[in-house]
Amino acid sequence: MAYSPKEIIKVLEANGWHLDRIKGSHHVYKNDALQKSVPIPVHGNRDLGRGLFYKILKQCGIDRDEL
Repeated sequence: MAYSPKEIIKVLEANGWHLDRIKGSHHVYKNDALQKSVPIPVHGNRDLGRGLFYKILKQCGIDRDEL
């Protein structure tokens, strides 16, 4: 199953992340409380693979069960 970048962005924003900057086709989200940044690839209508989706969640400290 593939996930759109919009889906991961909704999850991040619901967990206290905000858009910090856009560099090319990557949106960089930041969490001030955790002092972390994570890039989200947004390549038009292309979906993220399941592995990349879960890797981004892991980098952000979000559990799969929280979805």
